[in-house]
Amino acid sequence: MLISKDTSIPLSRRLRLPAVVAALAVISVAPMIITGAINLNQFGNAYHLKVHEHLSAIVQRHAETIDAFVEDRLSDIRVVAREHPRNQLEDPDFLRQLLTVLREEYHGAFVDIGLVDSRGLQVAYAGPFNLTMADYSTAEWFNAARQREHYVSDVFAGFRGTPHFIVVAARSQGDQRYFVKATIDFEAFNQLVGNIRIGATGFAFIFNRDGQFQTNPRFQVALDRPPYSDLLDGELSRDRVSRVEGEDLLGRRAVIAIAPLRQGRWFLGCQQEMSDAFADLRRLEAFALVVFLVAAIAAISIAYFLAKQMAAQVAEAERKENIMSDKVIETGKLASIGELAAGIAHEINNPVAIMVEEAGWIEDLLGEGPSAANESTTEIQRAVRQIRTQGERCKTITHKLLSFARKTDPTVRSLDLNDLIGEVVGLMGQKARYANIKLETGLSPNLGSIDASPSELQQVLLNLINNAVDAIGPDGGSVTVTTAAIGDEIVLRVSDTGEGIPAANLERIFDPFFTTKAVGHGTGLGLSICYGIVDKLGGRIGVESEVGVGTTFTVYFKAGEKAGPPSKGTPKAGGATS
Repeated sequence: MLISKDTSIPLSRRLRLPAVVAALAVISVAPMIITGAINLNQFGNAYHLKVHEHLSAIVQRHAETIDAFVEDRLSDIRVVAREHPRNQLEDPDFLRQLLTVLREEYHGAFVDIGLVDSRGLQVAYAGPFNLTMADYSTAEWFNAARQREHYVSDVFAGFRGTPHFIVVAARSQGDQRYFVKATIDFEAFNQLVGNIRIGATGFAFIFNRDGQFQTNPRFQVALDRPPYSDLLDGELSRDRVSRVEGEDLLGRRAVIAIAPLRQGRWFLGCQQEMSDAFADLRRLEAFALVVFLVAAIAAISIAYFLAKQMAAQVAEAERKENIMSDKVIETGKLASIGELAAGIAHEINNPVAIMVEEAGWIEDLLGEGPSAANESTTEIQRAVRQIRTQGERCKTITHKLLSFARKTDPTVRSLDLNDLIGEVVGLMGQKARYANIKLETGLSPNLGSIDASPSELQQVLLNLINNAVDAIGPDGGSVTVTTAAIGDEIVLRVSDTGEGIPAANLERIFDPFFTTKAVGHGTGLGLSICYGIVDKLGGRIGVESEVGVGTTFTVYFKAGEKAGPPSKGTPKAGGATS
């Protein structure tokens, strides 16, 4: 189980004035945001429904007008077919007079009129084109009209090569069937639909169920692309308006309403940009935003003055906490020196005993007389060298102890982590041997430097190694200290083969005065001090432990510049130093 203590963000930065102001502002502004958002959302939904219903009503009204126009023209031709016999309709002069009356009566809605016999031949014609005796036997409209009493065609080019549509009324004379056919002015019909305006961007057009335009849309429309293709592929309603939202060819959001014409053979489509359809809603939203901003600025101003006072109090509390933290580090250092005292005594006792023994040996040689002393000069010189060597050893041990015991220097400087590990491992070597523990290092060469206070970093290393040694039982074990460079970080790991830490304690091990050691064997400040120092250095510390297997503490430091070859005092990777 891995528990990580991230110390990369100091408390002073987490409690800065902007953060406190933001927190107070959120507390005061959040209710306004929630309430306003709910109300605005409900109003938006209602307005959205209103826009759709309004567009549907407009489209339905225009659809009824267009249907009435087509039905009226069809009724006119049905009246002509019913009121005038065939022989009269076959007279071209009569047809020209009839066409003139129809054009005057209906403002030029009719272009031409003709009589088509049962074979599909136009036997009589009045109009601007030369279509007398035109053969319509293969025309789609003729085959459809033969099965009905009346018929309205789709828009097509036909013989004249221009878009138009026709209305047809069928009559019978004896066993012969004939048809009165009239062409409706496409430009007038197209203008009737094109004049439909909805807002600033809304326009209308007519298309049939096969996706073919029956009028020219004001702007380009692609019926073979969504959302129109989705509607055509599905089931367009024959008795009600269908509504959908989608994107036009320019990628702009649009609302579309489609109403059926002529019992579902044609459809009136109306398209309007969403920005136009919902312009009033957007203005309301903008006004609400202005009101909210004014209220928010007032709330933030009040929060700023409150936060400023709070920040001053937090800064003072943090200053006192830093002073107390320094005192705790010094206390922890003194406690660590006390725990090291027995090991240091053994470490110094060995060379002192050797010096005493060598001094006695010299005394014995000198006691045998001048002649014996002259003969033992070589032995005396060896003994003196041994005394000097052991004296230097004591001096080194004392120097390390004094270096660690001096008052903590918080000055941050660039240092080699491997060299510092060598010094601390040297101090801990005797304690480890005394406890039947193998103390090993695996230090990565060319590790690079880190920016830290040497005395404070010594405290971290000593506490971690001391805890690892104490975690191993009387049967002995091993403690391994390793370093590595990972990305832009230098990683220190201290692993032991001790009993491990129960999962229930992992969350608390960095708390001050929390310890798993027996009463009288620990202050509970070691790991708390490590956490405080690493926090101050801008690093982070984590622990991974498994009961019965061991524990590993990992500390991450920001890397400085790469170092050169390992110094002579740095233990080689993988070598034992104890």
